[in-house]
Amino acid sequence: MLKLRLSGNDRVKDYADKFKVKFYSEKRPWVIPCDIAFPCATQNELDLDDAKAVVKNNVKCLVEGANLSVTLEGMEFLENADIFYAPAKACNAGGVACSCFEMAQNASFMNWTKEEVDMRLHQVMKHIHDQCYETSCEFNKKGNYVFGANVAGFRRVADAMLDQGLS
Repeated sequence: MLKLRLSGNDRVKDYADKFKVKFYSEKRPWVIPCDIAFPCATQNELDLDDAKAVVKNNVKCLVEGANLSVTLEGMEFLENADIFYAPAKACNAGGVACSCFEMAQNASFMNWTKEEVDMRLHQVMKHIHDQCYETSCEFNKKGNYVFGANVAGFRRVADAMLDQGLS
């Protein structure tokens, strides 16, 4: 695997050949039936047509792994579809949390075990999930994690501003 990565070719076909998996050269990945889809490459990689294909293929869950990997039109469609849609602003928080963990360890001259980092990350991600879900329920949009993440995030910023004396 490392040899493939270091080759500089960065071709998915090489990976598929090495690991003997099917490669679809003329298709976008979102038309391939699956249970869970993870757009993780770049911003706006999954558009409205892709979102429709994902729903048509009965994908149960779509998790954004890159910042804004779904276009606004695709996002609006997914929010109204019968699919669990987890937005980047909630899902990518794990990477931000790990950066904070690293800074905390450096500042305190400590090293946490892998298990301790995993436990802390689990707590952070569970809290984010709970906040998104509870906020969506509070505003009668149960299960709309995009709405829940937006409102919960806005509240955190507004509360911090008020705590600092800004109004």
